Amino acid sequence: MPSRSVPVVTRALILVNVVVFFFELGLSPEYLDQVFYLFGIVPARFTHPDWAASVGFPAESYLSLLTHQFLHGGWLHIISNMWTLWIFGDNVEDRMGPVRFGIFYLACGVVAAVTQVLSSPNSTVPSVGASGAIAGVLGAYFVLFPTARLVVMFPIFFFPFFFELPAVFYLGLWFLIQLFSGAFALAGPEEVGGIAWWAHIGGFMCGILLCGLFVRRPAERRMQPDEYGMEWAWDPRRR
Repeated sequence: MPSRSVPVVTRALILVNVVVFFFELGLSPEYLDQVFYLFGIVPARFTHPDWAASVGFPAESYLSLLTHQFLHGGWLHIISNMWTLWIFGDNVEDRMGPVRFGIFYLACGVVAAVTQVLSSPNSTVPSVGASGAIAGVLGAYFVLFPTARLVVMFPIFFFPFFFELPAVFYLGLWFLIQLFSGAFALAGPEEVGGIAWWAHIGGFMCGILLCGLFVRRPAERRMQPDEYGMEWAWDPRRR
């Protein structure tokens, strides 16, 4: 769906994420691990402060709730996230405006991180990526553009088939996949890394619940006399 304005913040977020990713590529594996632990989300850091202090985490620092949103673990990770943000972000930003959209995006990322911490409080594995914040954008799109048509590619025997689906169906199915996968993840070992399913769930629900607070209200237009009825158009008191 084409947007009516230039998606300044969406483009800026993509640019910042790409710049940070190329900075990561220049780091050694050992130093990159340190960056992920320091600026990513390590649930035990918040739930076990004694352990966090013993391994050298800064005391009472919550900056990683924001910084983890700009780190990515590989090419597929950043390409899939930025592609999704590019597709859905411009329309949501168009309805919210750039400043409100930026605040909304970061807030969804924070809620997604908190959800991940609550779902695996004992994990010492860092989680990074913008997918939680982008899930919030998907939640807002689910509410604001439910009838929008999305072109979906589905491979059958290595042949790509393209077809259209309503956004409400596509995003609803996506959320159910996250929910079921998150439920299975809770039954597994917490130390195993991988996709932060509950961050996606928390971000998506945050987007649904908060989007109404960030959407710009249309300016009220004063009705003209002839819009109330033909006889009002000739009434001088109504002009």
